[in-house]
Amino acid sequence: ISVCFMNISFCNVVPMPMKEVLGNSHIWQQNIQIQAGSCNQIVAPSGTGKTSLIHFLYGIRSDFEGVIEFDSTSIQSFSVKQWSQYRTQKISIVFQGLRLFAELDVMENIQIKNKRTNYKTVSQIHQLLDAVGMMPHIHKKAGILSYGQQQRVAIVRALCQPFELLLLDEPFSHLDNMNAQAAFECIYNEVQLQQATIVLTALQLVSLNSSMHVYSL
Repeated sequence: ISVCFMNISFCNVVPMPMKEVLGNSHIWQQNIQIQAGSCNQIVAPSGTGKTSLIHFLYGIRSDFEGVIEFDSTSIQSFSVKQWSQYRTQKISIVFQGLRLFAELDVMENIQIKNKRTNYKTVSQIHQLLDAVGMMPHIHKKAGILSYGQQQRVAIVRALCQPFELLLLDEPFSHLDNMNAQAAFECIYNEVQLQQATIVLTALQLVSLNSSMHVYSL
């Protein structure tokens, strides 16, 4: 798998469950391209398809009309094996529901992902956890953490693999401005290092980076 430079294009994409209720949108029913290495925020209220879009781009849902392409290749053509390779080497994600293992501690949750590629050293993981204020909680089970603390763990976990595209589904919804900014700085540093693209969803505009492209659904 090649490294970096993933362009994403949408051609008349319509999520099937929302086909009859779509309003004006920058993405649905449009022909647009998200450039490799860009920082993109999709802002929209609940029920407009933000999570659906993230799931389409991660390959866990395909109930849409139209065409989504990665580097001029339709993602509808990808095999199960190709999607597995992409999720290991090209695409990382923070799910809205986080998907942490409640019975495992912070480090164990992160290492489940990191050990697939050994992308980060233990020291590097500790640095990320320290940057988002989670080192004091490193041995606590995820299930007893607050939701905002769990979000920070999920963010660090997502940074512990190689990727060209980072998908973030409302990653700061339970974080105050200071913690959101600290988390975004970690995200942005890693994205710059990997020359990757960010697609971030939010209910309201999150002012974290002046170069961020903003879309509505």
